[in-house]
This record gives sequence, structure tokens and C-alpha cells, in this order.
Amino acid sequence: MNTDRALLVDLYELTMAAAYFEHRVDCRATFELFVRQLPPERAYLVAAGLDSALAYLENLRFCDADVRFLRAQPAFRTVSPAFFDYLREFRFHGDVRAVEEGTLVFAEEPLLQVTAPVLEAQIAETYLLSVIHFETLVASKAARVVHAARGRSVLEFGTRRAHGPEAGVRAARAACVGGCAATSNVLAGALYDLPLAGTAAHSWTQVFPSERRSFEALLETFPDSAILLVDTYDPLAGAEIAATLGRKVPGVRLDSGDLLGKSQRVRAILDRHGLRDTKIVASGDLNEYKIEELLVGGAPIDSFGVGTDLATSRDMPALSVVYKLVETEAGGVAEPKTKFSEEKVYWPGRKQVFRFSHGGQYHHDLLARAEEDYPQASPLLQLVMREGRRLAPPPRVEEIRKRTLANLACLPQAYQALRAAPTYPVEKSAALKQLLEEIRVQRFGAMKASHLKGGS
Repeated sequence: MNTDRALLVDLYELTMAAAYFEHRVDCRATFELFVRQLPPERAYLVAAGLDSALAYLENLRFCDADVRFLRAQPAFRTVSPAFFDYLREFRFHGDVRAVEEGTLVFAEEPLLQVTAPVLEAQIAETYLLSVIHFETLVASKAARVVHAARGRSVLEFGTRRAHGPEAGVRAARAACVGGCAATSNVLAGALYDLPLAGTAAHSWTQVFPSERRSFEALLETFPDSAILLVDTYDPLAGAEIAATLGRKVPGVRLDSGDLLGKSQRVRAILDRHGLRDTKIVASGDLNEYKIEELLVGGAPIDSFGVGTDLATSRDMPALSVVYKLVETEAGGVAEPKTKFSEEKVYWPGRKQVFRFSHGGQYHHDLLARAEEDYPQASPLLQLVMREGRRLAPPPRVEEIRKRTLANLACLPQAYQALRAAPTYPVEKSAALKQLLEEIRVQRFGAMKASHLKGGS
């Protein structure tokens, strides 16, 4: 999942790199990756994708075939051979600071801060944006679904509806980071040591001459884990068959229709036959809103299988994630950077995010300059890579999942509402505001700068 990625890049990253090389621009640059603003459908995000990002940076190489392909492109016909020699020896030598996966983040807060020679930091932009964006998107959706499930387990079933096989694998990992208990994706389980879960398809039932025989065969093969799909034909009749097999039935699944009414009636059938320990699993185009509605209505569902909406984050399939140059350093002199185009001003300089808590609950965050210190708060950005090498092995996904759930337990419930949640307060330090104003004045002069305030 993390090799042969050098050409997975937008062309302009490489043309800029070539121009930097030709003009001997050798400064160190710091870029920060953040989300400009949260959409109304999201009150918080769950940071994810760091493991994928660091694996990419550690393994980033241009092989001979990559270099030959680039040399043949018209865009590079005027570039000197020395640049392609550089690419053959290319390695990432930078430092990375990041928030831990499973950390809750909000608008304008850096998830990732990359400091490296400018060519290296520039070439990495496309991949870092893509992987952090997608995994954070899915982990954040998963956290909402898990919250709606009120302690019932949520199983990730989305690979078949994901936007490609690799997206399915990454979505499975991200969903577990966000709180899902297991995934149906076997490759994700193998790669990331994720718990696996699955039942059987309607085709299993249809292959057999009778529903009863299909159930018996599944239970004979998997006596301790079989989940019987009871609604291929008639869910109530299927539940009656399952309940009268004369043996333990670990669980049944409902996959369509009126899940509230069906689950209540199926629960009654199971209980009437003494199968009170048999679990009910529900699936079928579920999302956090439908799950919330089911549980408010009293549905006796023990577990939810969520697919399409989870793997694609269907209600909010993209975030305004950006990767912006915030500082350059040459000859020991650092120069903060920003831009002033309309609605795209961002906070300059290397930054730190400080999280303040009160009574065990998150109270507010402060976006500040990197050199500031607030002992009463927790700094979120930590050094995770130095000179292109990780400082620690990646944690297990189960450990990250527990961190996510612990962080959500510290977020006041008002900010976890699925609809119309208030905006979590993220303040800006006086020093950061002053730096932005100094750059405005430096760029435009005091009089004009006074007319440019307001965007950030």
C-alpha cells in the first residue's frame, strides 16, 4: 500500500520542483496541512491517515522507469539532465510534526506540519493531501455513526461501494480508527491487524433447496459465529425457522425494509423460543441519522453493518483541506509566509495547537505560534519524523480506536450532536494575530493593510 507512489503526484509539483532545482532554490520550507472550514454537517474531525503519510515519506523513491517517463514528457523537454539525476537519488529528509491519529481537530488547525528542503516538501503535497483527507473524512464519519449507535457495535461493510479497491482498504482502516469494531475487508485486516466480521449473502440462502437447510449448513460450519440472514424471502418466517432449528443461533441479520418493525417482531420470535442471547444485526443503506432514528424508536438491534455511507462519507464526500507554505528558512533566517487573495488568507508561520480542558472536558483550543508556551494546555502537534525517519513504530489501530473514543468522551455532548451542533471555540493567540498584521503592513503598507483585515 505504500510503495511505487512517486508518480502519484500532480504534474505541477514536479514542474515546480524542476524550476526550484534549475534556479538553485535550496531553502527549507514549512508547509501545514489543515481544513479551512468545517461544513455544517461536521462539528469536529477525527485525525487519521498519519501512518499512511509517514510510510509514503519513508519509502518515496523515483525508479529508473519513473525518470524515463518524466523525461519523455513535453513539460520537461527544457529541463537539464541534472534534475533527472537528482530524482534518481531522491529521498525525503524532512521533519514532520503531526497530531496523533484519533485526535479531534477543528477548522484551521494543522493536522500535519512538514519542514524539509523545498523540493521535497513540494513533491509530497499531492499524496499527503489525498491520504490525510480521505482517511480523516472516513474516520470522522465513522465517529458520528458510532456515536449514534449508543454503545452498540458498528461493523464497516463498505468496500464493495468504495471509490476503488484501495479506497476500500483505507476506508476500512479509517473506519476502525473512528470507532468501528470490525471490518469485512480481509486485506485491511491483514495489513492493519483489524478485527474481521461478516455474515452471509442472500445468494447463500438461494443456492440451497430450502431456507432451513441453508441455515443448518451455515451453523454446522460456523457454530459459534454464524449470523443467519433471515430476510431473503420473508423475515418473520425466516426468524421462525432460525428459532426452531433446535440449536444455538449466534445471530440473525436484517438487511432491508422497515428495520424498526422487523427487528421488534424478530426479537419477539427469538425470545418466545428461548433464544434471548441471539443477537440482531441490521444493515442496508444505514447511516448515523437512520441509526439514531431506529434507536429512538426502540429498535432491539445489537449491531449495525454500515457500508456505502461510511466508506464514501456520502453526505459530505469532501473537505476543504489544503497544504500551505507558512515559512521558509535560508541562511538561518526564517520568513513567515501567507497569502492575501480574497477568502484565502491563512495564518502565517509555524504553529502549535493548544487544547484547554476544564473538569475533564475540552473547553477551547488556541492556535498559536510554535514558540509560544501555555503550560496549562496540551500541545497537539508532536515531532513524529526526523530527517525522513519515523521516531516510533506505528501504534496498532485498536490503540488508536481507544484514543478516539477517549477523546470523544472529553468533547462536550453539545458538539457531538448530529444536527445543528455549535461551533467548538478555536481562538487565535495575540502573537499570531500580530504576525499576520505585520506581514500585511510589510506587504501593502499601513493604510492599504487596514482595508484588508477580516479574512483568515
